Amino acid sequence: MRRRTLLLAGLAGLLPTSSAMAGPYTPPDQAAFDAWAHDYVPRAIRSGVPADVVRREFQGLTLDPHVVALDSQQPEFSRPVGDYVASVASEGRVAMGRRKVAGAPWLDEIQRKYGPPGEILVAVWAVETGFGANLGDFDVLRSLASLATAGRRRDWAEEQITALLRIIASGEATRAQLRGSWAGAMGQTQLEPTAFLDDAVDVSGRGKPDVWNSPPDALASAANLLQKAGWRRGEAWQREALLPPHFDYGLSEGPPRSVAAWSALGLKPAVGSAWGEHAPEAVLLLPAGAAGPAILAYPNHFVIRKYNNAIPYALGVGLLADRIAGRAGLVAAWPHEQPLSTADRIGAQTALAHLGYNPGPPDGHVGLQTRVALRAWQKARGFPADGYLTPHIANLLVQEAAAR
Repeated sequence: MRRRTLLLAGLAGLLPTSSAMAGPYTPPDQAAFDAWAHDYVPRAIRSGVPADVVRREFQGLTLDPHVVALDSQQPEFSRPVGDYVASVASEGRVAMGRRKVAGAPWLDEIQRKYGPPGEILVAVWAVETGFGANLGDFDVLRSLASLATAGRRRDWAEEQITALLRIIASGEATRAQLRGSWAGAMGQTQLEPTAFLDDAVDVSGRGKPDVWNSPPDALASAANLLQKAGWRRGEAWQREALLPPHFDYGLSEGPPRSVAAWSALGLKPAVGSAWGEHAPEAVLLLPAGAAGPAILAYPNHFVIRKYNNAIPYALGVGLLADRIAGRAGLVAAWPHEQPLSTADRIGAQTALAHLGYNPGPPDGHVGLQTRVALRAWQKARGFPADGYLTPHIANLLVQEAAAR
């Protein structure tokens, strides 16, 4: 650990200065919050939100430091993917999901109208709020204003705040009702304020959508969101694959190919002798690298990611839905992994950039750009080019960069 710390320290100054690397991060304080609010309030009024609503709701509003701290700790990005997916699709959740489907005959009508099947909607319901048991008790306006002050997602947060103020102004919900997660999502299927305005529907006959107290409204609203995002009726979302010996792992996360093309490259279904689903194309995912399960992700997998843009989230929802519907779980085991610290991830990104690759900003988020850069480095070094960052790979990267 000491050696890696010294190596990381040795990389300081190798990259051009950026906001992410300019110095230790200082969380915003109330003065920063007040300055942001002073700038935002007149802009909200100019956008058409009634001035009395904006001023009333911002009166006495304060920063929530807890929200700022939680913003960097989302489990989809901080936990090993195998641990996250296993917790999402636990046996208890599968059993409860089956009971929820059996007790919700109204799901058939929602599926008929919007497209996504009941098991997908129940899986989203389970992952978002534990089937409505954990809606969150954060003041959504305060949470979003705190995130806007923090700055990392300011444009998004301000868009959500404006939508929230429009919800209040329209009478669709009161400020007291607008409770939710620290990240600003609301109701039993955790809709952002913009999604509430665009996608929330009333199927329970209450006169307006009630995503907090009505499971039919909440799941129908999620179904409407997924339909608008491009859900393809009658198609699967993902299927586990077996890879042939000496497979080129660099093909993962590449352009989509037809299932027939993947079969021609030697891929076989992990369960059964034929793929079986109607899906014209798929992208190969190696969410835990070459040592873990291989997944063919169909177009509907990427629709789920429009609900939450994280590979582990979409995999977990898809696997839980399969299990609820009685389909097989994964055959391959997840590898035992040690979590990577933020310093490890930033160190690896910094090293990749120093070595001539382009992982994007050194922000500790191992997204697609970082994985593409890592694959190129792995291929050049004779490693399996699976784009998967492990503690061992992170250490090798830092050592190589420090030696340059």
